[in-house]
Amino acid sequence: MKTQIIAIGGGANSPYPIEQYILKQTGKSRPKVCFIGTATGDADRNIVRFYEIFGNFDCDRTHLALFSAPKDFESLLMQQDVIHVGGGNTKNLLAIWREWGLEKILYRAWQQGIILSGGSAGSICWFEEGVSDYIPSELNPIKALGFLKGSHCPHFDTEPNRRPRYLELIANGTLQAGIAADDAVALHYINGELHRIVSGAPNAKAYQVKRIGNTAQETELKPDYLNNET
Repeated sequence: MKTQIIAIGGGANSPYPIEQYILKQTGKSRPKVCFIGTATGDADRNIVRFYEIFGNFDCDRTHLALFSAPKDFESLLMQQDVIHVGGGNTKNLLAIWREWGLEKILYRAWQQGIILSGGSAGSICWFEEGVSDYIPSELNPIKALGFLKGSHCPHFDTEPNRRPRYLELIANGTLQAGIAADDAVALHYINGELHRIVSGAPNAKAYQVKRIGNTAQETELKPDYLNNET
């Protein structure tokens, strides 16, 4: 069974080529997509935003709100073709998922071929570790689910402290080598390996970052610009 994760550096720009790309990977004419907004406490505005964005495409949309005391969310999730996770507080997201046992269900879904996707916190969560602003105005390392190897940093181009902090944490050995993504960049993993990098913006990039001695070395990875690819 092919496993897929599509981790997005952040942002959603009309006409939403990355979201369209995600749906295309299902191979379904009308895929089922479920949004999980745990990282913002299931905020209504983000749930509505999900329905608006994915409403541009031929898909069946639903959402899982853990703060509404769901009864059988495993059944709901295992019926999906895509599980899409919103941004917000990564630490809260992971803590709540672990309390509900959701990380085990998501792992089973992934192993059964359901595409896992998301941006920001919804991107960091799939890796072993990353850098997160779960404490406001700070950027700290965080251990995540480990479905994907290595570390991850989203918002590499839009939040000015992200790049230097990520490089610092890799240079001093706090974080292991990993991959950073600008907003509008998606990292598509198949069977745990990076398969393709795509972008909804022409100048957005990704970067492989590793430790060399006591410094961090960036290698630019140019994405395939989707340019409204269908």
